[in-house]
Amino acid sequence: MKRPVVGVIASAQLVENRFAAQRVGERNLRAVAEVAGALPIMFAGTPEITEIGELLELVDGVLLTGARANVHPSRFGAEPHARYEPYDTGRDDLALALVQACVTRGVPLFGICRGLQEMNVAFGGTLHPEIRELPGRVNHRMPRLENGEIHPDHEVIFGDRHDVSLVKDGAFARLLGCECIRVNSLHGQGILDPGRRVVVEGVAEDGTIEAIRIADAPGFALGVQWHAEYDPQRNPINRALFQAFGEAVAARKRAT
Repeated sequence: MKRPVVGVIASAQLVENRFAAQRVGERNLRAVAEVAGALPIMFAGTPEITEIGELLELVDGVLLTGARANVHPSRFGAEPHARYEPYDTGRDDLALALVQACVTRGVPLFGICRGLQEMNVAFGGTLHPEIRELPGRVNHRMPRLENGEIHPDHEVIFGDRHDVSLVKDGAFARLLGCECIRVNSLHGQGILDPGRRVVVEGVAEDGTIEAIRIADAPGFALGVQWHAEYDPQRNPINRALFQAFGEAVAARKRAT
């Protein structure tokens, strides 16, 4: 039996400040292949290249990855500011429509970091461009050295940094078998107001929303704010998430 196929969204990048490219971090691809047990296929995060209907005829699930660019503020009624750039409006156009299409058709959908934010905005929610600026919040961005440079050690960058409390008897608590987990943190933007149908299932110690599901979705439709793709081969929490996604994708393939 052939493996199910997972479409992994790419993000825009300018190579050498000259060449337009689409990229996906390899850890996302390895998580899909090695833990979810599916064949990862990258697709362009721009509607001029990727047609949603055709894409969903080819894949059995979709992974919305994290990315450097923030969701453009115009998507949730806020004003853009140079401080919060870069933006990737092509990915915004595609991803927000793709979220709706996946949920409507029951195509398994897993959102990570920006992917969680896209899921929220797709259902009318809002974001804050720099969650640490809100009263009582902590800095959720990646660790840096005293001179401001990004820490050179990936084990430090992606190390577990804070707890997340899960809703009792919620989808995540049932899936993970516990009501408190510890996760990494590498984001500036975060959910401000949950969208319609967006059910908050996990919250950090400072109140930042870390895990969501889409209410009444006919298929797998979960999102996490942390980077679950970094270490699901050895991290039991992230492994359980990708395995559950893989099971949903495999079931979708069998059904179709």
